[in-house]
Amino acid sequence: MSGVDVEQADLFRALFETAPDAMIVVDGKGSIVLANAQAGRLFGYARGDLQGLTVEALLPEGLRAAHGKHRQRFMANPRVRPMGAGFELVGMRRDGSEFPVEIGLSPVRAGEHPLYAASIRDISETQRARLALARARYDSFVGQVGRLALESPDYEALLVQLPKLVAEALAVDASAIFLSGTQHRDLHARGSAGIPLELLERLPVLLRRVDWQSHATTHRSAQALQDLGERDADELRGLLAEAGFRDAALLPLFDRREAVGILLALAREGRAFDHDKLFFLQSAGHLLTAAMQRNRGEERLAHAQRLEAIGQLTGGVAHDFNNLLTVISGNLQLLEDERDVDEKQAPIIQSALRAVRSGAALTRKLLAFARRQRLSPRPIAPAAWLTEVSVLLKRTLGETVVVHAECAQCLPNVFADPGELDAALVNLALNSRDAMPRGGELSISVDEHHLPREEPALELAPGRYISISVADTGIGMAPDVLAHSMEPFFTTKEAGKGSGLGLSMVYGFAKQSGGAMRIESQLGYGTRAVLYLPVAPGHAAEEEAPELPVAAREGETVLVVEDEADVRDVVVAFLRSLGYASRVAATADEALALLRVEPKIELLFSDVALGGVVSGVDLAREALRLRPSLRVLLTSGYEHPRLDGDGNRFELLRKPYSREEFAEALRRMLARN
Repeated sequence: MSGVDVEQADLFRALFETAPDAMIVVDGKGSIVLANAQAGRLFGYARGDLQGLTVEALLPEGLRAAHGKHRQRFMANPRVRPMGAGFELVGMRRDGSEFPVEIGLSPVRAGEHPLYAASIRDISETQRARLALARARYDSFVGQVGRLALESPDYEALLVQLPKLVAEALAVDASAIFLSGTQHRDLHARGSAGIPLELLERLPVLLRRVDWQSHATTHRSAQALQDLGERDADELRGLLAEAGFRDAALLPLFDRREAVGILLALAREGRAFDHDKLFFLQSAGHLLTAAMQRNRGEERLAHAQRLEAIGQLTGGVAHDFNNLLTVISGNLQLLEDERDVDEKQAPIIQSALRAVRSGAALTRKLLAFARRQRLSPRPIAPAAWLTEVSVLLKRTLGETVVVHAECAQCLPNVFADPGELDAALVNLALNSRDAMPRGGELSISVDEHHLPREEPALELAPGRYISISVADTGIGMAPDVLAHSMEPFFTTKEAGKGSGLGLSMVYGFAKQSGGAMRIESQLGYGTRAVLYLPVAPGHAAEEEAPELPVAAREGETVLVVEDEADVRDVVVAFLRSLGYASRVAATADEALALLRVEPKIELLFSDVALGGVVSGVDLAREALRLRPSLRVLLTSGYEHPRLDGDGNRFELLRKPYSREEFAEALRRMLARN
């Protein structure tokens, strides 16, 4: 070897040893023939221990076979080649720990046998910096989504803008949001970016086959296409390939425990979604569902407040209206008793009385909605009740409506007012019939509903409930109609064909019974109304106690306390015609003064609302302290709040009442010991 060759060899060794990267040289069999000190430090080997190892020993075991094939192909066609730029290579230290690397390969001309040099660089810090930048970018987009969710008056704006933000953040080609309808029978695209219209129309058909609801506890995170079930992934992959997309990521959207839609991202390159991209998709989807829940919560609160305000108004109107009906009805009944009423006048009086009864029925509906009508709940056996009422419905609804009734076995009794429960089901059935002008099917099912925790959407406390579902195959309701469906006087029927009180009355009955009502509907897919009523305490349904015959007694004195003069006059006229003596008072103070000086008064008949601070209930309590043997009968145009508590021990006669009802109540009270 000449002096120049020796000098060049010394220079090569110096450069080889002082290079900042790990340097190794391998022969044609892949064995390491030379390694610098940095290679030993990088891979955790002592100086000289690397020589003789195959280069595959520096790779994780799972990559060695594939690397051996790549090495043989490179040696067959050697060239200067960088590796690891743009994709990840992994090295393995002697202790088994792995780390990302970048590699540069080049053939080495030295002697008759070819050698191959590799420079290896640990890019852990570089990769961490790159990941930090990428995650900071994702965080910026998450902030944009969050700001948009907060600033949007409703989530509709977010549905429109989110797909574009997702596609931009993930650097992919397309994104879309699909939401289910109110009955979860279908998926509809609610926002998209970069997806061809034909694909946008075909995707829901395929996506709705995936049973996202069964994945509610295990698959709430975003999933890449390859992570889906084999059947789902193959069908979706084929459809996407037709449109030029090679990869996809999907996130099922859940509203509490119920699947409501899918957030989808598409890429024209394969394996486009890493862990960070899937995590961003998941964060964006969760912000969307949070915005949806917030918006729906605000809508429910506004709806509840609106119904409560309307309820207070209708309760007050019904009270005043019932007072007017009492006066009209009473005077008409008194006119009937006149001897000089001829045959022409009698039909007129009867017609007016029928109108009074219609008005009374209207106020009962108003009071049921306002929850100001006293109910008489008792245990009802669901199976027997459904059998009886379904027979009635089949006769009522006509031959064009097919009624299916189904009741789960061994259900506990429901605790409700029997008459109001019948009326509620009839109202729901009649609404369904009207929604099926050409006929259809009405399905009634009764089951038990366990509620382990409070249900904010239904405003139901935890407990056991009986659910009564009424579903039809009618025309359904549009979202704007559905939003107002339980408000009184709201109707889509022609003038004169509906009062708009049916659903509101059912809603009021359910709430007053300690339950709830839910309506689901989609235009073209029918409507489903569900009543939730509490389970009765105990086991057996109670039999109604037969009324004992009460002997009529005359001559007793009744104290009438009523602040409305016209109503007071009617009551006094009724008492006179029935043979009772009467005393009258307009206020509680006047009534108490009369009780102190009139020992013959045996019964107090008082309106609950006396127009002052002291109510009829307060008066009754004070009167019983003065006269413990006094009988008390109260009357009211609606269920006054002061009837709660101790007021429940007083019998109530609802206005407007007939003279016969009044007489029967008087006889019943005066016959008590």
